[in-house]
Amino acid sequence: MLTAFMHAVSAAGSAAFYVPLLVVLYWCAAPRLAARGAVLLLLSATLNTLLKLVFHDPRPFWTDPSVEALAAHSSFGMPSGHAQNGIVAWGFLASQARRPVPWAGAVVMIVLIGVSRVYLGVHSVWQVLAGWAIGGALLLLALTAGPAVVAWWGRQRLPLQTSLSLGAPLLLLGATWAAFQPIENFRYPAEWRRAIIEAGGDVEPLSLTQAAMVTGALCGLLAGLSIAARRGLPDPGGTVPRRLARIGVGVAGALPLLALNLPFGGPDPVRAFAVQALVALWATAGTAEAFGRLGLAARPRPDPTPAVPRPGDGPPGLRQ
Repeated sequence: MLTAFMHAVSAAGSAAFYVPLLVVLYWCAAPRLAARGAVLLLLSATLNTLLKLVFHDPRPFWTDPSVEALAAHSSFGMPSGHAQNGIVAWGFLASQARRPVPWAGAVVMIVLIGVSRVYLGVHSVWQVLAGWAIGGALLLLALTAGPAVVAWWGRQRLPLQTSLSLGAPLLLLGATWAAFQPIENFRYPAEWRRAIIEAGGDVEPLSLTQAAMVTGALCGLLAGLSIAARRGLPDPGGTVPRRLARIGVGVAGALPLLALNLPFGGPDPVRAFAVQALVALWATAGTAEAFGRLGLAARPRPDPTPAVPRPGDGPPGLRQ
C-alpha cells in the first residue's frame, strides 16, 4: 500500500502529469497561468538535463546493493528532476494565490515528491536536496525578475520575439552539448548496468535527444505564445462540450506531428528538436487559431505579455 502511494506521489512530479495538466489548462481554463507555468517548467527541465550531464552522478541502487530499486531509471541522478520540477511547479501554482492553504498544499506535495524518490531507491537524500535548492532558486528568480522580463519581451516586435524563441533554446542546447562532450563515450560500469537491468530498465548510449526535446519544446512554446498573444489567446470559457471539443481538436492536431518520430530509427537530436518545436507551436498558436475558426472559442483582445511567470497577476485565487 505504501509503495503504491509513493509511486502515485512520484507520478505527480513527472512530465506525464504536468504536460497534460498544463495543456488542458491552456485550452480550457487558464491560458496565461498555463503558459507561464509551462515556460518555467521547460526552463527547469533544460537546466536539470544539463546538470545531470555535468555531475553524471549514479543513482543509489546502481552502487548500493542494500537499496531496493522500486522504479527503473538509466539516467544520472544529480540533481533529482522530480524534486527540482516539483518545487518549481507546485511553488509556482501556490505563488498565484494569496491564501495560506495553497502554500501549505504545495509544501506537502513538494516534500512528498522528494520523499517518494528516496523511498523508491532512485535518488539519494543529497540528490533530492540539490533538486529542491536548484528549483527553489529558479522559482525565486522567475517570480522576482519575471515582471521585468515580461515587460521587455512585450515591447519587442514579433520577428525579434520569434528569433529569440529559437536562439535562446539553441544557446541552452549548446551549453548542454558542451557538458556532454567530456562524457560522450561514457560506458556504464558493469555493476551499474547489472543494477539497471535487474530493476527492469534498459541501458542506452548517452545522447542529446532528451535535451533536444525539451529545448525544442521551449522554442515552439515561446514562438507560439508570442504569435498567439498578437492575435489573442483563446477564450477558456464555454460549455463543457465545447471545452471537450477543444481537447479533441488539439490532440488530433498533435498526433500527426508526434508521429514524425515513428518511421525513423535511433535517437536523432535534430529531429527531436524539430518535432517538439512543431508540437508546442501547434499546442499554443495553432490551436488558438483553430479554436477560433471552428467556433470553439472566442478570441479576446491581444495580450502582449503571455509567457513569463510573474506574481500577483489577475484576481485573487489562482490567476490566469
